[in-house]
Amino acid sequence: MKTIIRLLTIFLILIFSVSCALKKGLVEPKTTILPLGDTVHLIDGSLVYGLPLTVFDVEVEVERRIEKPGPYARYAGDLLGIKEVINQEKETWTITGIKVNSSEELDPSELYVIESNTLFQTNALALKRSGLILDLNPEIYEKGSEKMLVKAFSNIQPGFTDMGADEYFVVQSDTLYKLVKLDTAFIRIPYLVEKKKQLTPDQLAEKAAKALLELRDGKHQILSGEATVFPQNGAALDEMNKLENEYLALFAGKSWTEVKRFSYTLVPQKDNSGKAVTLLKFSGQTGPANANGKSGISVDVTLVPAKKSKDLTIMTKPQSGNEPVQKFDKLYYRIPEVVTMNIKMGEENLYNSRKLIYQFGEIIQLPANYIIGK
Repeated sequence: MKTIIRLLTIFLILIFSVSCALKKGLVEPKTTILPLGDTVHLIDGSLVYGLPLTVFDVEVEVERRIEKPGPYARYAGDLLGIKEVINQEKETWTITGIKVNSSEELDPSELYVIESNTLFQTNALALKRSGLILDLNPEIYEKGSEKMLVKAFSNIQPGFTDMGADEYFVVQSDTLYKLVKLDTAFIRIPYLVEKKKQLTPDQLAEKAAKALLELRDGKHQILSGEATVFPQNGAALDEMNKLENEYLALFAGKSWTEVKRFSYTLVPQKDNSGKAVTLLKFSGQTGPANANGKSGISVDVTLVPAKKSKDLTIMTKPQSGNEPVQKFDKLYYRIPEVVTMNIKMGEENLYNSRKLIYQFGEIIQLPANYIIGK
């Protein structure tokens, strides 16, 4: 009987020992996190993720102003007494504003693989929500906006379609004669010939000036109450003012403006930290051009990091003598760096702000089973 009890006791101890060993082998996960490269082989169940990359969309707003002389500019002083007129065509461009938007893309040079022999808890989802890592999801690239935005308006239409005269030709009548033979004699028979003659610029300018002065006189009579007929509302006066400006432009010239917005994509490189990078070339006569253009002043972007993340470290718990050291279970993620962004054209400062740039920050690691908030 004692022998049977001893055998049962030994059997139970063996079963308990084997079950503990199996349980220990099942619950102890082995996690490996390595940079994705040519030497890394993916297995079933692997998770591939990448670190974020900051991209800037720089929107430059420019104003284009065009001046065009009127066809009667040289008669403005003699007929209307106007001295300050536009005498030659001129085009000027000016930068009126800069707007910078940032977005995150996947950095193709920072891809990592997570492999494990069992299910494991990880803070990868929390890091994804905070933007510290990105998964290989193409939907993140579908939120991009149009790369070039152009909006223009004109307060005065270009060109001169009406020269301001009520007639541009005069009809001249002339009497000519033709010889007709009657029997032995020739007689001269008169006939009337009408010819159209185009008015000279002097005559056209005089007619336009006369129409302008008559229009002003009529408007003055309405406003002073001397007219016998008054408009029912202000639409008539508005039309008279518009017509007066059109007549005046024939002598003083026209000018109009257009506002356009151009968008440029900038991907900051850590090697260019603190260096001026040319975004575009800008000329006051021809407007914006490519960064490789030969004419114009360079519009440069300088990114100066504040180096807030350069001293970031993760304190690790010292390992006991019997506890194995885990070398490959650390989750890679990236802390963005605070950067001062300055955009200048020559010596003129156009934009200055502080931004967060991921690729300027440090890449650090946490244990794969580390849970934020725990």
